[in-house]
Amino acid sequence: MTAHTSPPVPPNPLSPSGPAPGFSTASPAVGIGSAGSLSPRECVVELWRRMEARDWSGLGALIAPDAVIDWPATGERIVGRNAFVAVNREYPEGWSIRVLDVLADPAGERVVSEVEVPQEGVGVFRVASFWTVRGGLVVAGTEYWVTVGGDAAPAWRAPWTRPLPG
Repeated sequence: MTAHTSPPVPPNPLSPSGPAPGFSTASPAVGIGSAGSLSPRECVVELWRRMEARDWSGLGALIAPDAVIDWPATGERIVGRNAFVAVNREYPEGWSIRVLDVLADPAGERVVSEVEVPQEGVGVFRVASFWTVRGGLVVAGTEYWVTVGGDAAPAWRAPWTRPLPG
């Protein structure tokens, strides 16, 4: 297996200061054994950082052994840490991750993230993810993957809408 060097995280177009707050590939990694010390928001930020770095054992350390992650757009359910890590590890290469936003309920365990996943030769995906984090581990998630510009807008909405900027 060849080593993968992650490209730098591009600036967040929604923020002049760069990537989403708390997300930086330059920040020190949280140790594998310290997931329990992460807040729910920090856990999700770290999940995306480790996925972008292809740190599969580190990613697994953030996922509960019996976690359930749903992908409703394709009708799939991923059950368990090992399956979640494997499906991401085996995903065809040529992709990167850019975190656009991460929001957390300050009094609870729910976190929402929005990321962009460009993939060479395929296009750009936008992913809205809804996570449940307990004790520093993801226990559940629902991810909605769409291809940016992949669906044509219905003609009836044309009088009230315009194309997204470029």
